[in-house]
Amino acid sequence: MPATIEDVRSRLEAVSQDHLLAFYDELDPSAQDRLVARVSALDLERVPRWVEQYVRSTPDFSPAGAIEPAPYYPRDPQSPKRAWDRGAAKAAGEELLRAGAVAAFTVAGGQGSRLGFDGPKGCYPGGAVTQKPLFQCLAEWILAANQRYSCTIPWCVMTSPLNHDATLGFFREHNWLELGEENVILFNQGVVPSFDRNTGKILLASKEEPATNPDGHGGSLKALHASGAIDALADRGVKHISYTQIDNPLVRVIDPVFLGLHATATDSSAEMSSKMLAKSEPGEKVGVFCLQDSKLGMIEYSDLPSELAHKRDDAGDLRFNAGNPAIHILGLDFVRRLNESPEGFALPFHRADKKIPYVDPDTGQRIEPAEPNGVKLETFVFDALPLADKPLVLETDRADEFAPIKNASGNDSAATSALLQTERAARWLEARGVSVPRSEDGSPECVLEISPLTAMDAEDLDPASLPSAVRPGEERAW
Repeated sequence: MPATIEDVRSRLEAVSQDHLLAFYDELDPSAQDRLVARVSALDLERVPRWVEQYVRSTPDFSPAGAIEPAPYYPRDPQSPKRAWDRGAAKAAGEELLRAGAVAAFTVAGGQGSRLGFDGPKGCYPGGAVTQKPLFQCLAEWILAANQRYSCTIPWCVMTSPLNHDATLGFFREHNWLELGEENVILFNQGVVPSFDRNTGKILLASKEEPATNPDGHGGSLKALHASGAIDALADRGVKHISYTQIDNPLVRVIDPVFLGLHATATDSSAEMSSKMLAKSEPGEKVGVFCLQDSKLGMIEYSDLPSELAHKRDDAGDLRFNAGNPAIHILGLDFVRRLNESPEGFALPFHRADKKIPYVDPDTGQRIEPAEPNGVKLETFVFDALPLADKPLVLETDRADEFAPIKNASGNDSAATSALLQTERAARWLEARGVSVPRSEDGSPECVLEISPLTAMDAEDLDPASLPSAVRPGEERAW
């Protein structure tokens, strides 16, 4: 039943935020309805606590206590650092896939504006040669796994209010990327109010709309629950959720080795597992997995003390080298537990001071602040790690699985992503006997792309169907 103005006014007065209705009487009926709906959708009863904890004070997330490097399973299962049975892990993961116990989950709420692209980031051309959209790059991993393991993997895609309709339109236009409409679950990211940092009042974006902001990638775990997706997955027998972000066309959306290790390793509870990649240099701007007072967590690069970031072991390697590429597996029951805490969603907010345009509730004038005037709150998915029992970390290779497209040029751009996609394809082809032209610095002198529909690993490539060599300057996709 829709909320009434009386209900909303009563809730707002109880938390001293009734200024949001300052212009209600001057709005036309449709605008009044929109205002009531938008305000009633907010978690108003928690606002006083948020203001006290995150607006009137600034939480300290800097490292505390004893800090040690995070233990992890190395890429090489025969590593002297820690040997493990890769074959057994892969077999266990494959069994989970055949049993229908795995879902994919992609966080795709961003727009392509930083890339100079008008539309959802998932629609941006991501393939090095084919220029296929990022959504298709990821969908092909699911299609490949469906075919190989005779299963049907549901794909949850979290959108945002900014791009939900456009994303839905893309999937409809592209026939749900051959996955079947019934197997793609689209839902919106949640939002939280944006606050005046001096008064703790929720800002007005317009006379008919409170100012809000997306609740961060940690909010994806809340959205899974709030949207009903978690129940839909449970009804299908899903036990484990493979979490990725949309901007990485090289990511292994479905990785049997990672799944099996997460689910069966003796030092894993199967609640949450993460991949790490070795940092390229001490100042690389990635979070770092660490033990804080013996509990696994993630420290933002800006919070890791410089002396620790630069510290090296006897072999000359960085001690704190476990960078975070935002690739996780989550137990479905763990996600449910995070959401069903009596205190509400379990992840803490982080505060960001921002310049937020607003309408003055006293004068009705729109204000464009010259300095930060507001507070935005967001949650981070890696904050779930300390809440998990025995979380696990597996090392991955940058060239094998990390080629993000975040910027229009420079680092983490489409150009650097194409180079990394080419490097992985070149390695796979060379492993199967194909000659790939390389320059003096070792980089491939060509542009290559291999779809997971062709090969999920190098050993999937059939030498009989491959050329003996790739020509210099050639652009080729398989």
